[in-house]
Amino acid sequence: MPRTLASAPIMILNGPNLNLLGQRQPEIYGSDTLTDVEALCAGAAAARGGTVDLRQSNHEGELVDWIHEARLNHCGIVINPGAYSHTSVAILDALNACDGLPVIEVHISNIHRRESFRHHSYVSLRADGVIAGCGVQGYVFAVERIAALAGPGLTEA
Repeated sequence: MPRTLASAPIMILNGPNLNLLGQRQPEIYGSDTLTDVEALCAGAAAARGGTVDLRQSNHEGELVDWIHEARLNHCGIVINPGAYSHTSVAILDALNACDGLPVIEVHISNIHRRESFRHHSYVSLRADGVIAGCGVQGYVFAVERIAALAGPGLTEA
C-alpha cells in the first residue's frame, strides 16, 4: 500500500560535496548551508502535515542503501545527486526499483548553463520532475511536489 505524507516522511538525499554547501563556490551555490536547507524543507513539509528525513553522503553506495530504505519507509524522494547525476547508473537502478514512489530531482544551479557534461543526468530518466537553477528554494518546490503526489488522497496535482 502506498505511504502518504501523513504516514511517512519525505526522504531528502544529497550527494557528494553538498556537506560543503554555503562554503563551496558560493557564487554558484549560494551561502545557505545544508542545515538551512533542512529547515526550509521541514517547514514546507510541516505546512502540509508531513515530515522530512534529510541525509547527505559523499559515498555512492550509501546513497543507494538509503534509496532502498526510502522504498520501504518513506512517501517520496527528493534527491540532489550532485556529481552522481552525470555518472551513476547505480543510483538510477536503485530509483528504478522504487515503483510507485514519487521522485523529484533537484539541482541548486542551472546545470544547463554550465559545462556540457552536466547537461545529462541519469537520475532524470527516473525522476517524476526535475528542478534546476532555483537555488535552495528548489528543495521547497520539490517537497511541495512530493506532498502533492503523496498526499492523503494520493491524487495527481
